[in-house]
Amino acid sequence: MKAINMSANKKGDDEYYDRLFSYFQSQFYERITQFVPLRKTVIFLKTEKNTYIIKGYSTNSRLRLQEVFTDTLKKEGFTKTYSYLTPSVKEQLFFEGTYFGCIEYLPPHKTAFSFHTEKNRQEGLELLEQFHQTTSLFEARYRTLLPKGHLLEKWTDRFNMFTANFPFIKYFINELVLADMVSWAKWALAGMEKKYRHFFKDPFVILHGDVAHHNFLRDHRGSLHLIDFDLICIGPPAFDYLQYANRILPSIDWSFEKLIKHNQMKKNAQEEAFLYALAYPADIFREWNRLIREKSYTDSVKLKQVTDLSIKQYYARKRFVDHLQEMVK
Repeated sequence: MKAINMSANKKGDDEYYDRLFSYFQSQFYERITQFVPLRKTVIFLKTEKNTYIIKGYSTNSRLRLQEVFTDTLKKEGFTKTYSYLTPSVKEQLFFEGTYFGCIEYLPPHKTAFSFHTEKNRQEGLELLEQFHQTTSLFEARYRTLLPKGHLLEKWTDRFNMFTANFPFIKYFINELVLADMVSWAKWALAGMEKKYRHFFKDPFVILHGDVAHHNFLRDHRGSLHLIDFDLICIGPPAFDYLQYANRILPSIDWSFEKLIKHNQMKKNAQEEAFLYALAYPADIFREWNRLIREKSYTDSVKLKQVTDLSIKQYYARKRFVDHLQEMVK
């Protein structure tokens, strides 16, 4: 069987997947019937008896951490995720510097999860809250294994990188708009620094760290699952809720009133520290920095996506930040 490549067009990638398929074929005792690359080191793999998602890690310790963490989640009562499986293979899967783990395949629903409906947004928040409640039970056991979430330092570095990229970005975004973004970030960071103690009032949990819509998976039965724990760290639940807010605000036209309809957001929005942090344009800075770091600006589609993110909702975002600034005067 020839490897199927659905995500890459470059000849070098095709050759890599052909080598990887041959390697897997030599290691699995069961005959492989389907091999579909989803991302560089994420493979949909089906054998005569089983279906897996095969995921690669740069070190064996990273793979083992994910295996142990998801196992702990399940044992402590959080069942809405996948498990790592032990496949029928000759030896541990290791190919060209990458360690591969086998993840339980969750057949997806015909309609992919998104943040476009209030029902989905609320369901995602409730699942995230369940995740935090569960990880609070065993966070202490992982303190030596996981980093702490340092949001202020992370966002300060992201801001500095964004401003360093100004000579490039100003060709695509009006300088007055850029000045507003910088102003929002400075106001947010100054306020967060002043009120930062608030974030450490709550007991720490293990944070997911990447609550994008693609890390919520609705299975074919309609049950919602939380997946992909590559960025887990230790910190207050508010850090995940801030990221979640940043992800859903474009779907609610940057409406503060719609945001606090969700009880989890309403509770956090009673604190000034959270309001300051909501003003920080984390998504814009992240995407521009990534685009320039990866030199993806030669891809017209990716460049347009990041430019649209920065400009199309500028006025709605500005009204949102203005409202936040009025609230904490």
